[in-house]
This record gives sequence, C-alpha cells and structure tokens, in this order.
Amino acid sequence: QQQSASSDEAAVSSELVNNPITASGEKKKSDLPFMEFETSKHDFGSIIQGEKVAYTFKFVNAGGADLIISSASSTCGCTVPSYSKKPLKPGEKGEIEVVFDSAGRTGSQHKSVSILTNAQPNTVRLEIEAEIIVIKK
Repeated sequence: QQQSASSDEAAVSSELVNNPITASGEKKKSDLPFMEFETSKHDFGSIIQGEKVAYTFKFVNAGGADLIISSASSTCGCTVPSYSKKPLKPGEKGEIEVVFDSAGRTGSQHKSVSILTNAQPNTVRLEIEAEIIVIKK
C-alpha cells in the first residue's frame, strides 16, 4: 500500500534533507553550513517560582553554505524556543530565544532544546538551568 505525502511534507526542500558528505568526499565540511554558538548553555541562577525568564542564544553561520533551521523543540512545555525561519548566508548571525516558565516547578531544573538544521552535525542541543525558589505567603 502506497502512501501519498501531505502538502506539508511536499514543501520540504530536498536540499534540507540531502547529506552532501559522502564516502567519495564530494563536498568538504567548509562547503556546508555550520552553527557556531557563543555558548550552548545558560544558567538563570535562582529564580522565584512563577517567573518567566528568557535567554537569547547567539550564533553565526560559520560554514560555506546557507543555514536553514527546520525546527526547534524542547524537552518540556515550560521551555519554548523561537527562531528566524529565513536562511542565513555564510557569516550571518542569528539568534534563538528560549523562554522558561517556572510556574509549578521547584528545585533544580535542567531543560534542553534541540535545534534541527541542514548543517553538519544536523542537530545542536542548547541547555538551560535554574534553581526555583518557592516563596511562602
């Protein structure tokens, strides 16, 4: 039984899923996009339960081809990433903002965000930490 692709699947460019690194060495890594982050971890320190905090991870496309971020997903609904959908040319800078909502959380929290791109490696993991303090009323 053959399944047909949905309209969303058909819209994905073959360039995004194509892995140009082959055994024949047709492409060098310098010909590919590469995400170079200033930092991949951020510690918010101590925050009061219920606070929403945000951190912007900054990066540059240090590779030799356009960089496309296809998705960003987190380990928890309390952590929401946002990013630009437009391709970044080599040398261009980009940002991924991560908002953490501490409502209903206590103690030490460690969350991660996975970024899927057309770069090599194609997945980057960003991490945030916080110590949630509960204020008794």
